[in-house]
Amino acid sequence: MNPSDLWLVRHRTTQPPRLRLFCLPYAGGNSQIFRAYPQLLPGAVEVCAVKLPGREKRFSEPALESVDAIVDGLATVLEGELDLPFAIFGHSLGALAGFELARRLAATSGRTPEHLWVSGHRAPHLPDPNPQVHASPDSELLDELRRLNGTPREVFDSPELLELLLPLLRADFTAAETYVYRETAPLECPITALGGARDELVSPEELEPWCEYSNAQFRLEVFPGDHFFIHQDHELVVGLLTADLEYILAGLPGQGAVR
Repeated sequence: MNPSDLWLVRHRTTQPPRLRLFCLPYAGGNSQIFRAYPQLLPGAVEVCAVKLPGREKRFSEPALESVDAIVDGLATVLEGELDLPFAIFGHSLGALAGFELARRLAATSGRTPEHLWVSGHRAPHLPDPNPQVHASPDSELLDELRRLNGTPREVFDSPELLELLLPLLRADFTAAETYVYRETAPLECPITALGGARDELVSPEELEPWCEYSNAQFRLEVFPGDHFFIHQDHELVVGLLTADLEYILAGLPGQGAVR
């Protein structure tokens, strides 16, 4: 088995692939949240959804409890995936891990993404004003999940599902809440920060400082939904990604039709 197959769910392209898009999920999420992207994004983009330990076919593996551990595992396998230009999209915990992954790859391989989309997470140097829940009793962790409005209602009605899900969620919350920012030079790639107008966890004012992490272009895009606007405003988010990816593809060597 190719080591990257353990970490990535690859989706076939309808054209010869010219760019890889690595997609990182939010806390408790898995590669399936990106399953519709390949049919909607430009046909020359190979969508590679990240498959973290503790979920899907990696369910028997312990979930990782730090952003550094996530990046350590991913960076090792992705070093062999940089034969094509690449871009990174991550939401919430995935945005934080995607940012650190971009920095790691730039440091170890000299390769930077064509674009980095950081969705639903405040700029990494900003302190988290929300109460930490990763060490809280199960009941408080479940209350936080209900407040975030991203977990299907039937999960809360199933003790069996909750028993399986809680250790994974606790590990993911631990990774997000124990993250420590370390200052380095800005990235040499464009960054787009995405947020939800009704997101009670992350405000547009907390997204704007992502501009400090790019020596290229930066922009902020706010969608109507809450913290899980990537689902509620799915068509708008994918439309933004499509436009950006078509622009990137048009500037790559060997350009042709991008759809």
